[in-house]
Order: sequence, then C-alpha cells, then structure tokens
Amino acid sequence: MAIPTHTDYLIIGAGIHGLSTAYHLALELKAAGKGDGSNILIVDKSAIGAGASGIACGVVRNNYFQPAMRELMAQCVEVWESDAKAYSYHSVGYMQISPDSMFEDVATIADQQKEIGYESTFIEGEKASMDYMKGIFHDWQAQGITSVLHEKHGGYANNTKALYGLAGKAEAEGVRILTGVEVTGFISDDGSNAIKEVTTSKGNISCGQLVVAPGPWAKTLWDMLELPKTVDINSGGEIHRDIPMWVYWSLQEGTLGVDPEMQKTNDGSMPPVIHVDSNSPLYSDVDGSLITDEMWGIYYKPDFHFNGVQGGAAPFKVETDPDKVAVDPYGVDSPEFIVGPEFAHMWTSALAHCQKRFEGQTPKYNDEASGGIGSFTPDSFPVFDSFRDNCYFIADSNHGYKMIGVGKLVAEELVRSKSALLEPFRFSRYIEGKLHPVSNSPFPWS
Repeated sequence: MAIPTHTDYLIIGAGIHGLSTAYHLALELKAAGKGDGSNILIVDKSAIGAGASGIACGVVRNNYFQPAMRELMAQCVEVWESDAKAYSYHSVGYMQISPDSMFEDVATIADQQKEIGYESTFIEGEKASMDYMKGIFHDWQAQGITSVLHEKHGGYANNTKALYGLAGKAEAEGVRILTGVEVTGFISDDGSNAIKEVTTSKGNISCGQLVVAPGPWAKTLWDMLELPKTVDINSGGEIHRDIPMWVYWSLQEGTLGVDPEMQKTNDGSMPPVIHVDSNSPLYSDVDGSLITDEMWGIYYKPDFHFNGVQGGAAPFKVETDPDKVAVDPYGVDSPEFIVGPEFAHMWTSALAHCQKRFEGQTPKYNDEASGGIGSFTPDSFPVFDSFRDNCYFIADSNHGYKMIGVGKLVAEELVRSKSALLEPFRFSRYIEGKLHPVSNSPFPWS
C-alpha cells in the first residue's frame, strides 16, 4: 500500500490505544454521517503490537485506589466483554490479596466498586482470608494476609491475538494500517499552532486531526511536538517547580514454564488473576536465604498464550539518561534493562510463598528477554488531552493494555463531546492540584 499524502485522521502507533481509537472513530464517523474508516490512517514504525502492547501481560482489572481510574476501568472492562472472542479475552476475574498495611485502601476500593455497580466480594480478617483462598486453592499458604478483594469481572487477554482482532475490526471499517513508517517530525500550520504535516521515513502526510498513541515512546513524540519538558505540580497548595515530565521504570515480568493446567482451582476451573502484596519476609525457594523483609508484590496467571504461568513483580525506577531511554525504551542496546536472574529468583520464590505447588519450580523459569521499560508521567497516571490545536495525545503511563476503552472515549471526544471519564486525566491537573490519591501499594500504578 502506497503511503498517502493526506488523511483526515492520522494515528501514530498500532498498539492497543491506536487501534482502539481507529476502530471506534470509524464507528463514530459513520454514525454521525461524517465519513467512515477510509478517512483514518494508522502508521507504526515497526508492526502491529511491536511495542508495549505486544509483550503486555494482558491483565484486565478494576482494582485501583483512585476513583477516576476505577470508573474508567469499569468502562474498559465493558469494551473487553463486548467482543471477547475477537479480543481473545478471558473473563476469569481478578483477586487483590493484601496485608494489614493495605486493609483500609482495599476496603475503600471494595466500597466504591459497590457504589459503581462493579461486582466483587470483599473478605476481611486473616482467618477468613486464608479460608477463602483455600476454598479456591487447596495449597494456599501465604501468611499475613488480612483481606481479599475478589473482582468477578476482569481477567486477562492474549496480547497479540487481541491486537490483531482489534486491527481486523478496524480494517473491516475501512481503516488503513501502514507499518514500517517511522515518524521523524512535525510541521506546523502557518499562522496557527496546528500540525499541518507529519514527516515520516516514507514521505510527508498532511492531516486534519492527529492522534498520538506512542506507548513507551511518549517522550520522543512529546519532544518532537515541543511540549513541556517539565511541569509545575500543585500539591496541597504547595507548588513543586520543574518536575520532569517523563520518568522510566523497568517492568519486571516473566513466565514459569509449567503446564498452565497446573494452576487450576479446586473445582478444575481456570483461576482468577492473582495479585499478592505482602510485608511478610520473603525467603528463597532455592536456598532459604532472605530475599527481602520489605514490602513486595507479585501477580500471576496461567496463560496458554505464554505456555506457562505468567506474571510479574513491582517495577523499579531506571536511573539513567531519559533521552537515551526515550530512543531505546526496550533496551535493545541496553542489556541491563532486560529482566535478569534477580527477578526470576524473587518471583518464583514468591510463587512458592503463596502456593505449595510452586515449591521447587524455579529451574523451570523461562530464561528469555521479558518486561521492558515503561514511560511514566510525574504522578504515574495517564494524560489524555489535546495539544497543538489538532493533536490528541494518549500518554497511558504504562496503564495501557487493559485500557482498551480509552480509544472509544477519545473517538467520542473527537466526533461528539468531551468525556467525563477522561476529564480527570487532563494535563492541567498538575498545576490545578487535581491530583489522584496515592495508595500504599508497592506498585506505582495502583
């Protein structure tokens, strides 16, 4: 397919956000009598799902301490459930299993899930939590757990299958997807702040509306658009000046190469996604040595797509030159960013801490590149907003894959009106002091 010189809507990025926006935008344009998918072009420098979306764990959950994130995720779960087959979505549920230090946070989540009609069960107390977990997994043995929040919706999707299913739906509506087209710059319209043309490795493309959905390459595109490199943040009336707009965290994920059937529940069903936060000492399943006596967290699920039990642990901040990471967010030239033996040791030991069936399984860890680098905003929450007159920027701050519904809301904003669900994620929240509350979880995105 030859690269066009003009399109009404140009979307950069063929990951979950770019594909979802394109598909839902095509539907919105058709419904409004303003065209169809043939007015929409997606470009990607590599391929569909070549970035974060293609290696995502695929977990879909509502479990957020922040009300705005909970409400947004309830909408996203509805989108996943709207075509589970095409999206390769498995609605098995999700469990947040926590110690006493997180009890109040999780109880608040449970109450507010009830308020928005999101079905979940909340278990309180150490004995009740242990009994509940043993009712699902006979070999459950994690100690110090005082609450279990069991979401009945949510679950996980098979990452690349979901993306190609979404791409197929978009193309069926007339959307064009061009891969191997790298964006190299932007040309402003004379006399305005709008983007007139996008320069690419295959030629220039003029557009009426630009949507940028770059995933971990957010800083690269942000800088090309000459958007602010730092922000001032109003926190409780105190202004913190010149905070870097982008920081990077190393995402720790991997797969234990066992039969996924191994993780079935007592009744033979495929289990919910398990997320455990703990402040109990974590000891090595290899030699019994202490790994950590500080707060730790893991998540895991059986997944035939990964051919094992797949999951991850809390990430760590990357202390390096952000400009270097922006160019190479997956560490192609930086081997130190690839998940290493420290993660494998910790994660497999944590699995054994939680369930007896995982004891002695560390040698079966798949020793291959996994995880990657996540691009985070100053408060670790997304920015969904319009810039440069005709540019909509989707900066997911690594919440991305599960948020398939964001593309639907962005499409509605572009064709109809502003979305109340996206309003809490505007760039202006930093200086206005409209910040999201912070939980006690060891994960920066919870």
